[in-house]
Amino acid sequence: RTVSLSRAQWQTVQVGDVVMMLGSSAILPCHISTNDHLSQITWQRTIKGKAPDDVFLIIQPKIGLKYRNEKDFRFEFIGNFNDKNGTLKFSNVTLKDEGSYTCIFSLFPSGTPSKNSQLVILEGNEEVPLATCTAAASKPKADVRWIKGSLEGKVREELKETRHANGTTTTWSTLLGKPGREMNGQLVQCVISSEATNEEILETNIQVQCKYLQTSSKLHRGLQKEKTLQRMQRLSMKSSEKEDRSHYLSHCTFLFFS
Repeated sequence: RTVSLSRAQWQTVQVGDVVMMLGSSAILPCHISTNDHLSQITWQRTIKGKAPDDVFLIIQPKIGLKYRNEKDFRFEFIGNFNDKNGTLKFSNVTLKDEGSYTCIFSLFPSGTPSKNSQLVILEGNEEVPLATCTAAASKPKADVRWIKGSLEGKVREELKETRHANGTTTTWSTLLGKPGREMNGQLVQCVISSEATNEEILETNIQVQCKYLQTSSKLHRGLQKEKTLQRMQRLSMKSSEKEDRSHYLSHCTFLFFS
């Protein structure tokens, strides 16, 4: 989305509305195309708990980034002052950070063009599959359960079974939960047991990765939370052949969403 300002020449302030997941990092873009002299870039915000139009940092050619009032090191200047680019990287956002953010360019002789950007935080309220553990073609059928550790009470198990014509059974156990930053790195263990095999324990660390989305304000109200499958990791383990010559194959599939 661009806004054109008519003054001695065309100027374009480029900034978009930013939608991001709780706890993730986003880019707050702010760039202007002009031949006017730039002396300072000012960032201000209107969020809960702060005065309206709170100036929280400024960027100057000699000193670079300077915090105002309180230092919030989650903000990082990743633009280039000489290119009239005041872009910020904003890390580890919380619900309190939701609101409007405005970049202001101090230009001579044209003045102080600015552009407002709305920051919207998504909490990940939709339940999604975090991991699936499968005991394939087992006879007798296997029991599949999870040791959830610190995620106990925050996730649930969903069990499905399919009986095959040869008398074997495939069992799936899916771990479901609402993705959040607190889940990242947490250890979960899938325990598979059967009369035909020794107990097997497969473990991994849940990884929840979030990515910000940019969208125009016209799409705000109809925003759909898109989850993109970013990575699939399989851990496989095969047991030894038993007297009944049945094969017991178990594997865990962990889904990582962005």
